[in-house]
Amino acid sequence: MKKIASAFCTIALFSLVACNNAGNETKTEATKTDTTASTTPAAEAAPPPPPMDSAAMMKMWMEMKTPGDMHKMLASQDGNWDNEMTMWMEPGKPPMTSKSTSTNKMIMGGRYQQSTYKGTMMGEPFEGVSTLGYDNTKKKFVNSWVDNGGTGIMYMEGTYDPGTKTLTLSGSMPDPATGKDCSMRQVIVFTDDKHHTMEMYNTPAGGQEMKMMEIKSTKR
Repeated sequence: MKKIASAFCTIALFSLVACNNAGNETKTEATKTDTTASTTPAAEAAPPPPPMDSAAMMKMWMEMKTPGDMHKMLASQDGNWDNEMTMWMEPGKPPMTSKSTSTNKMIMGGRYQQSTYKGTMMGEPFEGVSTLGYDNTKKKFVNSWVDNGGTGIMYMEGTYDPGTKTLTLSGSMPDPATGKDCSMRQVIVFTDDKHHTMEMYNTPAGGQEMKMMEIKSTKR
């Protein structure tokens, strides 16, 4: 296992070196091309930043991979939950309701929270898996979702407001009815350690945003 971990560390560091050097090479080539092609005097382009040394890259890598306060906040939501789901299929029509259970657990050394859902939806067995994390590089929350109701992967990004304990994520996914992408927005309010509410909104291509789902969750 130590050898495997070491190999992954080497790959990660190599990626950082490759990205850094590739950026510098691209900028250098672009500068050469611009200088050669130009026939009129112009101000000299700023030189590319010097490549990082190994110590700086190691420091950046450690900061990138180390769980922080946002990961601890996610960990506080670990456990088993009972969920009451409400879905609005069409505007102006009564919603459909159902129940589900979910289990949250931090994985990968506390870097991501994996949530597994099971229940029923529209009279059919339903299961889904969410992976939620905080990207130290982007300074944003990132989330992926898959379920047995389709074959795609929904990806969203967003920010957390500690004042209102609200996580807001946005992204897009294909609309099966049109084949075009529709915008998605998810709002999660962490009422306390034992209660939270998730609301999902979608905006079809050329349409208006509508609330499509609400899940009220209570920790066992």
